[in-house]
Amino acid sequence: MDKVPGEYLRNAVLTATPERLHLMLYDGAIRFTRQGIEGLQQKKWEEAFNGFSRAQKIVLEMLNSLNYDVDKDLCTRMAGLYNFIYRKLLEASVQRQAASANEALRILEFQRETWVMVIDKIREERSAQSLPPSDDLPDGESADVSYGTLSVQG
Repeated sequence: MDKVPGEYLRNAVLTATPERLHLMLYDGAIRFTRQGIEGLQQKKWEEAFNGFSRAQKIVLEMLNSLNYDVDKDLCTRMAGLYNFIYRKLLEASVQRQAASANEALRILEFQRETWVMVIDKIREERSAQSLPPSDDLPDGESADVSYGTLSVQG
């Protein structure tokens, strides 16, 4: 029975568009940051460390996936933002500071909302060109603040 959720996630990742994959990364980073904050609040240090570590790995993945050949200036600014988020998550983990984690979480949530707007814009442009709609977001979903369950091992 445990294979079914893992297989579902695997298929979701393998069939997702690049836009949707990036959204899944934001969802995972937000989820794990919240787990880290919850661990701090409950003084469960290992749970906090694990949550923040997983969120850090996702942020590093987003940083490493920047394509400077497309837009160097934008990528440079996004790299600065991802580095800031990473440092805040690291501070939260090492110094056990919920304030740092909350700052990182606020930025991640804002970036997720922005990314959903980008996906909506891409969808509008595709429909204007009369291309088949993509599966980036289900019909009717916009900047909904419900987060997925992306799991990053390690």
